[in-house]
Amino acid sequence: MTGRPGRAVLPAPPRGWLGLAAVLAALVVLVLGVLYADGGKPGRVDGWLQPTVEDVRSPWRDIALATDFWGEPVGAALLVVAAVTGCLLLRSPRAAVLVVAGAGLTVGTTTLLKPLVGRTIHGEGNLSYPSGHTAFVTAVALAVALLATGRLGLGRTAGTVLVLAAALVAGAAMGWAQVSLGAHYPTDVLGGWCTAMAVVPATAWLIDRTADRLDDRMADAGRLKRF
Repeated sequence: MTGRPGRAVLPAPPRGWLGLAAVLAALVVLVLGVLYADGGKPGRVDGWLQPTVEDVRSPWRDIALATDFWGEPVGAALLVVAAVTGCLLLRSPRAAVLVVAGAGLTVGTTTLLKPLVGRTIHGEGNLSYPSGHTAFVTAVALAVALLATGRLGLGRTAGTVLVLAAALVAGAAMGWAQVSLGAHYPTDVLGGWCTAMAVVPATAWLIDRTADRLDDRMADAGRLKRF
């Protein structure tokens, strides 16, 4: 059975809902990628949302820059180190692996998608879809929320709400910063958020499955030594 109680990084109660959310998120990433492939202008949805948050002034611009920092290399490294340290202090190595692998695979996916989609902002060379900053912060928030869900023993509804709320808050904050600073279109942000929503639950499932198999093999080897 994948993910033993108390040790699984993808808790059983919200697993079904998060699996469905991951599938839907992957579809959104695909649809948006097709719609805005090789484009260099805002779409209709972007036109509705972008003017409301773009070109912010101080102190909001300073807040946007501070938020953006956590998606830059130094800030991202600090965030990952802090999250991994917290996981290890709570004696949850699987969660620590998820922070690193989930964030890494999510950012890697956005990096691969950008040249495939070919959407640009502010001229050629500035690939924008999906937003890597938004994807990264959302991925870390998801990993931490999954750890909290398991530790608190939350049920299906409460666990799903906590995980989705954490992802939404983190993604919305970074997404707002990216659009405010003119680095991305709103739909780029949505694509980045959905990328994390698709990648992280799948990564968590794989970590649990792999770790459970290793534990079973070690247990079998221990039993053989006693005979």
